[in-house]
Amino acid sequence: MIILTYDIQDDSLRTDFSKFILSYGRRLQYSVYEINNSKRILNLVRTEIKDRFERKFRQSDSVLIFKITKENQIMRFGYAKNEETDLLMY
Repeated sequence: MIILTYDIQDDSLRTDFSKFILSYGRRLQYSVYEINNSKRILNLVRTEIKDRFERKFRQSDSVLIFKITKENQIMRFGYAKNEETDLLMY
């Protein structure tokens, strides 16, 4: 999985960036997203950020991408604990 987080000051750019990221993953918190990891998806996201967004960023804006592997441990508390397993209902 990939965890992507950002801090973008401009409201319009932040909204556009958020919509872009939502097309690849889901929001965990206001500016923190979880994206199912594949090399192809990571390359698409990285290319789109560089080609479409990076030139619009101000000096104070930032985007961080964390690649989470099976060796990493994720601890969840509160509502996030409910997301540890997928729940299927028929």
